[in-house]
Amino acid sequence: MRSRSERAAGRPRSAPPGARAFVAGAVAGSIVTSVLGRGLATHTARQRALAKTRHAWRAALRRGRTTILLGLGRARGELHRLSTREAEQLDDAGLAHKVESVLFRDRAVPKRAISINAENGTVFLRGQVDTAAVVHDVGEAVVRIPGVQRVVNRLHLPGTDAPHPPTTATAA
Repeated sequence: MRSRSERAAGRPRSAPPGARAFVAGAVAGSIVTSVLGRGLATHTARQRALAKTRHAWRAALRRGRTTILLGLGRARGELHRLSTREAEQLDDAGLAHKVESVLFRDRAVPKRAISINAENGTVFLRGQVDTAAVVHDVGEAVVRIPGVQRVVNRLHLPGTDAPHPPTTATAA
């Protein structure tokens, strides 16, 4: 019988038994990866392109919706501003409260020093204020309030008498 070395002398040395399976698996994996990998890469690129298109389309829709709604809001605001609604007819107490709320928004106006009454659209201002400018400014501000037909300004400065309505003599 021939020895092992004599038998292997004439042929090339063979690979270990698991090496052939390993190489076959690597070749098959390479082939599968190259075929499927390209398909996956193509699929992924197509999905990315579609996603970017979808996102751009949605962003354009949002911008368009926003522009339309802002324009609609501005148009409604202009219509509201331009509408010619008549001033509500307030009763005397409502008119007095409206004058107080408009007048006392200004911090320079002394709230506790001025009394405001209203009768049939006529607003009466009574009280004592510090300067003649306040007397004039308060009277002018009240005249500009919608619903006020007439202002009787009886505000006065410290040390002066309050203005009184003119007295009329009655015939006997």
